[in-house]
Amino acid sequence: MAVIDPLGDMLTRIRNAQMRRKSRVSTPGSKLRARVLDVLQSEGYIRGYSQTEFGNGRTEFDIELKYHEGQPVIRSISRVSKPGRRVYSSVETMPRVADGLGVTIVSTPRGVMADHVAREQNVGGEVLCKVF
Repeated sequence: MAVIDPLGDMLTRIRNAQMRRKSRVSTPGSKLRARVLDVLQSEGYIRGYSQTEFGNGRTEFDIELKYHEGQPVIRSISRVSKPGRRVYSSVETMPRVADGLGVTIVSTPRGVMADHVAREQNVGGEVLCKVF
């Protein structure tokens, strides 16, 4: 079965795994997913991830989820820009999550980055997801 929204699929896998208190979750690999996982790791929402090669160009990521005192570090994670409705934002209109406590992940011409980094570099782009 073909996945229409690969990034949305990965976010849903993370959300579902944390509801079941899993320590790891796997998802098919792609460059966009890897960049989003890099941002999640640098912001401290996941412990890390590893990539497994299966040949024929097929890869899979094994994501290690993070918990604090038995509760998931990620309280909410949601897709903003969807395949049917893309959402773009300039630096001035970049959304803030929980007054700066959360992170908006943005795809810019300079790569995928957190909203505070995009503001520092003065670039806007497609708002991929919000994490709190």
